[in-house]
Amino acid sequence: MGDSREEDFDREVRRGIYDFTEREGLPPTVSQAASELPRGADEIAASLRRLAEAHVLVLQRDSDEILMLPPYSAVPTPFVVESEGRTYFANCVWDALGVPAMLKRDAEIKTSCGCCGASMNMSIANDVLAMADGVVHFALPAARWWDDLVFT
Repeated sequence: MGDSREEDFDREVRRGIYDFTEREGLPPTVSQAASELPRGADEIAASLRRLAEAHVLVLQRDSDEILMLPPYSAVPTPFVVESEGRTYFANCVWDALGVPAMLKRDAEIKTSCGCCGASMNMSIANDVLAMADGVVHFALPAARWWDDLVFT
């Protein structure tokens, strides 16, 4: 079992990075997180590594920087979510639908068909998918997504 102070700190980091992401549109860098939380960059990076090991987030390859903070992406993707004047990037269409749920706000989702590239737009209003054409396809069962979440 882990150190309870370490677990408490990891929960604080988790809350802080999600709050930052919801406010700013992208997950924070290690230095941004360190400026938001009362700890140094080394302690933040160690916490992010523990959170990655726990499948809370995905770090950049060979770095302690965040790549994925589900449902948010730290890099531009084809899954763009717009809400109240802020743009968020999601990791996949499933996560794109999760962004408005996390924000508890209406949103517009702009993406394209993975097969033909045709524009696909969705609207979430009052917690309801208001308009959408198409089919969501998952190539792997959810139980296998963390085998290689970047690929999935």
